[in-house]
Amino acid sequence: MSEEQARTPQQEEAQSQSAAEVANAPGRSEMPIDNRTDADTTSGCTEHLSWGARSDVGLVRGHNEDSFLVKAPLFAVCDGMGGHAAGEVASGIAVRTIAESAPDHADEILLGAAVEAANAAVLDGALNGVGKMGMGCTATCVYIEDNRMSIAHVGDSRVYLLHDGTLVRITHDHSYVEELVDAGEITADEARIHPSRSIITRALGSDPDMYADHFTLDVSTGDRIILCSDGLSSMVSDKDIEELAVSSVTPQAAADTLVSAALTNGGHDNVTVIVVDVVEDGLAEVHRKERNRSVLTWIVIAIVALLGITFVLGALIRNSWYVSNNQGTVAICRGVAGDILGLSLHEVVETTSVSTSDLPEAIQHQLDEGISVSNEEEARLTVERYRDQINTDKTRAAEAAAATQGSAGASQKGEPLEGAGAESGDSAPEKAAVTSEQAEQQAQNAAAQDQANIAGEAGD
Repeated sequence: MSEEQARTPQQEEAQSQSAAEVANAPGRSEMPIDNRTDADTTSGCTEHLSWGARSDVGLVRGHNEDSFLVKAPLFAVCDGMGGHAAGEVASGIAVRTIAESAPDHADEILLGAAVEAANAAVLDGALNGVGKMGMGCTATCVYIEDNRMSIAHVGDSRVYLLHDGTLVRITHDHSYVEELVDAGEITADEARIHPSRSIITRALGSDPDMYADHFTLDVSTGDRIILCSDGLSSMVSDKDIEELAVSSVTPQAAADTLVSAALTNGGHDNVTVIVVDVVEDGLAEVHRKERNRSVLTWIVIAIVALLGITFVLGALIRNSWYVSNNQGTVAICRGVAGDILGLSLHEVVETTSVSTSDLPEAIQHQLDEGISVSNEEEARLTVERYRDQINTDKTRAAEAAAATQGSAGASQKGEPLEGAGAESGDSAPEKAAVTSEQAEQQAQNAAAQDQANIAGEAGD
């Protein structure tokens, strides 16, 4: 059987009429498949995928020329052509070569190269006496990795994608009737029963320069992928495939139901179906890793920022100085007055004997807040100025008090004050009182001037 003509148009027309009669027969029921011979099934699952497959000889053919490959995440269907001891040989060679040559990741170019290698292997097999000359097959395969699916395709086997309850055919048949559909001469439903529907325009085993269509699609969790030979697509409409695929819970149930539908509608060809469910597309894991990386990044940023703040605070504490009130005395401190979250930002370097109560009230308030100075030396000079000013104030106050007491004593003895004019005619007590008041006023003026000086120095 050549690649271009699988069956004669007369045979196809007769089988199409038979299929229509069976499909429209009143009271027909779905054909049971549990105990069918010449059928092959397999199912399994991984963390990301779940699958089920069934291949059946059909109701007309005497042998099954289909071969399929389940090597998750690689799946393939090959529909043999060339008759007994030829079609099944070609499809068997193809699936073995694809299994050996396929990439280990979703790479459409390498997957297409694996199909092209299978073409060369089929040609070599015919030349070396394995099978028969003119044998060939279709090849449709997918490689599903996380949320990406690479496809390589030659012939009229198909790949469907069921996404959110809608079925989409994602491969393009290399057939004569597909060209008629593309040209608008017939509809897709007419193509299914067209007498020339088995004429294949591209297949493995006929042309050394054959090339495979290849492309990549995104898939997501919940998607269902269907690979099938034309034994399904020529017997069951895309609308019915969608309804059956949607209503089947598991991939194996879907594969069994679809094969049963093809047999119920006539089963004129071998029928092979692989159904693959995307259980986990890997995006959740990708997002989790991204979140972990984001959290880790922010942790690193926080640590770096904390180290930076610590360094700045350390430098600030080491290089900043001020004088302050420390339990009633003036103290020299290093750092910054205050704290952060209970962490003190300063340390008392030295306490002094200078009492804050001896200083002007304005200075006392400033010391309560902390008076900044440039360095430790300036802090010590500030303390010494306070000490000197307090001692000076105390000395002047003592002298003023002594002068007052001396004037009072002289007035009591009736002695004239030094420098008092006898000509004035004032009494001695009056002169003594005047002199005492003047001395006290002078002491107050001096103290006020000293306080102004200290306040000015503190402000500087």
